[in-house]
Amino acid sequence: MNFLRLLPVIISLLLLSAHFMRAGQTMLAALPVVLMAFLIVREKWVAWLIQLALVLGAIEWIRTLVAVAEVRLEYGMPWVRMAVILGAVAAFTALSSLVFRSKGLRKRYTHQDVED
Repeated sequence: MNFLRLLPVIISLLLLSAHFMRAGQTMLAALPVVLMAFLIVREKWVAWLIQLALVLGAIEWIRTLVAVAEVRLEYGMPWVRMAVILGAVAAFTALSSLVFRSKGLRKRYTHQDVED
């Protein structure tokens, strides 16, 4: 069941890795993959680290949205659809950090019994 809870996190990290790979930033592309490996570690700091990475990832998506929109506007190209798509990806990435607030994942990453 925890795998299903972590699925948005895994998808978000894979999307970030693909984004950096497409930009030719191989070292940055490897970072989300390494972070996925940390999901195996059952420590509280792992949840914090992944949450921080996802928030920073959402900021990167917004930065990309603005940069691409500026170029498209400069050349008179349509930009609204791209902005909606990247905005949705940024929101999905940011919201996926909230999965660590679920009862099952709080229990997994704190080694405590968590009550509702």
